[in-house]
Amino acid sequence: MKFIYGKQDWSTRTRGQENSYLLTNGLGGFSSCSMIASNTRADHALLMACIQPPNHRYLMINRLEESLEWEGTFLHLSSQEYVQKDQNEQGYRVLSSFRFEDYPRWVYHAGGAEITKEAAMKQDENTVAVKYAADNQSDQDMLLTVTPYLQFTPKGTQPGPGRKFVLEENSIASNGMTVHFYTNGNIVPFEQDFVEGMYYAQDACDGRMSTGSAYKNHKIIKKVPAKSCVTLEIVYSMSKIQQSPDEIFEQAAAYRRQLADHSGLKQETARMLVKSADQFIARRSSTGGKTILAGFPFFEDWGRDTMIALAGCCISSGQEDTAKSILRSFAAYCKDGLMPNLFPEGHNEPQYNTADAALLYIYAVYLYVQKTEDTAFAEEIWPVMENIVYWYKKGTAHGICMDDDALLLAGEGFDQVTWMDVRIGDILPTPRHGKPVEINVYWYNALCIMDEFASRLNRNDGSYMQTARTAKSSFQKKFWNAQKGCLFDVLSQKDTDRRADAQIRCNQIWAVSMPFSLLTKEQEKQVVDTVFEKLYTPYGLRTLEMADEQFHGVYGGEQKERDLAYHQGTVWVFPLGAYYLAYLKTRNYSREALAKVKSQLEVLESAMREGCIGQLPEIYDGENPSFSRGCFAQAWSVGEILRVYEQLELTGRGKI
Repeated sequence: MKFIYGKQDWSTRTRGQENSYLLTNGLGGFSSCSMIASNTRADHALLMACIQPPNHRYLMINRLEESLEWEGTFLHLSSQEYVQKDQNEQGYRVLSSFRFEDYPRWVYHAGGAEITKEAAMKQDENTVAVKYAADNQSDQDMLLTVTPYLQFTPKGTQPGPGRKFVLEENSIASNGMTVHFYTNGNIVPFEQDFVEGMYYAQDACDGRMSTGSAYKNHKIIKKVPAKSCVTLEIVYSMSKIQQSPDEIFEQAAAYRRQLADHSGLKQETARMLVKSADQFIARRSSTGGKTILAGFPFFEDWGRDTMIALAGCCISSGQEDTAKSILRSFAAYCKDGLMPNLFPEGHNEPQYNTADAALLYIYAVYLYVQKTEDTAFAEEIWPVMENIVYWYKKGTAHGICMDDDALLLAGEGFDQVTWMDVRIGDILPTPRHGKPVEINVYWYNALCIMDEFASRLNRNDGSYMQTARTAKSSFQKKFWNAQKGCLFDVLSQKDTDRRADAQIRCNQIWAVSMPFSLLTKEQEKQVVDTVFEKLYTPYGLRTLEMADEQFHGVYGGEQKERDLAYHQGTVWVFPLGAYYLAYLKTRNYSREALAKVKSQLEVLESAMREGCIGQLPEIYDGENPSFSRGCFAQAWSVGEILRVYEQLELTGRGKI
């Protein structure tokens, strides 16, 4: 899938800075900037290296200042914005096209020359390659100049004054770290300069770090004679450079093609999402296995996000071995029935503040075994899954325990243990202590899955199904809101919280999309219809209906303002996957239903052109979801929509 943009897409600087590309390396490192070659976020970087996968990231090469000059004329190709507007680079004015398929490609026209630029990252290395092809058809010699901006600081920080960068023949050193580089251009050292005031427009609007700083101490020059074609190559790496830029580009494209082909998916958008899904998969040095980064550019790997994203990003995409590696990694850290929400880093202990990750772990094992028929893995993991159910019945941390009615309680004090987990000091914007609907859906499905696995493994004594039947009976009696024709969002423990119980939220959709149903067919259809009426948008589901007095229609501003809106109406992409799966199920996968979902999915192709090109974002505004917010690339958004595309293809081939 090729994304092509023209000058109308950057008719103003603001428009040109709305969209970014993303390259990743499977370690947690990445390369990203806007399509007009400016950094609009503090986390934008030509080379964001990951020293210890997947989260110990250092911003090494901030950006490249690029210029073209000939007799009497100097102009930028890059387009960095500064606080002082007279410093702004205006390269977008001579940018003719931007393309992204497997890596970004810029084409500039100026002074009778065409300059093409491409960038690629090497898989499993902190290495980025940049290549310029200059075709000078004018009668004048030209100079192409590239100046790297150096940072060498942990992700999320900025270098202050007084830092020293040492330039040697093929390396740059500072702060105890070294970047190796190769170029076929001429290196021209100059006195070190500290650059301040780079303006990060996309961060400024959210109250984040709005300005940045960097150092520069050399430039790379390539002469482009009249009537000639010249290539300038640059490679930056945290290790010794072993390959040419052309080899790095060829391998990057071949790797992504192989991902799409291996998935077996045919639809063009689905194949692109397979490539995008792989960008979240990284090594984790502390476990020796794989993990899933929750989102770029902000998030790390979290247990809940991993368990939700794994189904689409690994299993639907054909990366079953990766899924197995991740599931094994998590199994080693199961504690008192809980899966870690944050893995250990250095001497830190894992954090276990999630009620759903362990239940979704059992579901993920089920999906993996369904796809691979690897019953031996179910046997291997059986003790871990047994442990989860045992502790959830007995009671474990954060108030997670089975009540007398076989439903699950979760959350206590200020512990927020569902995915709607925002806490602002003593304020819980979305209090869900008690019996949250989706937690109990996951619980019932975990019990049914355990019963099925027990039968396969000759371990069945009927106890799992007995508990499941009691839970189902209680769920049907207590969660159905006959007045609104949908499910209560939570059964609160305290009378003071009762008002939140009947709020219409998207969490109920998983009661329909999960494989083992707690509802009648008519109830399932009513849930889907209510969710469509009250919460559906083509870009995701609202977290709260617009008619509710607590609805927040806009996500933005300072951290507190954003947090108050996060789950109070903000549109999230990932529940949309469950909605489409539920819709297909309640329409018996009819030809008309398939056509409807295919048609509604088409708009996501435009969503993949905005924000982070080829990706799907975390969230949108609740009232008018027109521009992506939060992480511009989110693993569970991509994974859940990828599951829908897989379902459509399987249904079309008669394999449901």
